[in-house]
Amino acid sequence: MPLSKNDLDAILLTLELASLTTVLLLIIGTPIALWLARTDSWLKRPVGAIVALPLVLPPTVIGFYLLVSMGPNGFFGQLTQSLGLGTFTFTFTGLVIGSIFYSLPFVVQPLQNAFEAIGRGPLEAAATLRANPWDSFFSVVLPLARPGFITAAILSFAHTIGEFGVVLMIGGNIPGKTQVVSVQIYNHVETMNYAQAHWLAGGMVAFSFIVLLALYGGRSARVRAL
Repeated sequence: MPLSKNDLDAILLTLELASLTTVLLLIIGTPIALWLARTDSWLKRPVGAIVALPLVLPPTVIGFYLLVSMGPNGFFGQLTQSLGLGTFTFTFTGLVIGSIFYSLPFVVQPLQNAFEAIGRGPLEAAATLRANPWDSFFSVVLPLARPGFITAAILSFAHTIGEFGVVLMIGGNIPGKTQVVSVQIYNHVETMNYAQAHWLAGGMVAFSFIVLLALYGGRSARVRAL
């Protein structure tokens, strides 16, 4: 059975959401991970715990508090309304914000591990050559941490693809606007349309397998190189 228009729209929307979330998370997560890897501050543990919260909290809990905070009576909702932006609940922008919070540890933790593995030696050597912090980052840290960036990007993209609770709470189920693949599968199951659900669910299984295969294949290649 071919995919319906709503199915195709959900796939495209999901890919757009995952791509944008991944790019934004790499931008946001890199300085956080770098700080966590380098700092000796007492704030390291509390900040690390906050970053890791989505790993243990139910997605509906995260979605609920984001829904409340971005709603018309919430702090961020009132702020965005005062700026003339309206509210971000039940919009694609709201999905992006929720996805960033939900997938944050899947970017920060691989990057933090990569930065910690580099150590201080290469950066100190770059400093003796009078490299400024930006030169050190782009010429030393970025190339050495490349496997961590690849892992973070893959995990963020895959995790966003598989979201359900957070996106349903924040975005609802609006075709073409907030209806992603996981929600569309739920719709098909609710209406007993198992054939369509199989097409989408099977695609998710294949995608997840390819992602894990790429991750483990990359790790094996790095281990052999060492």
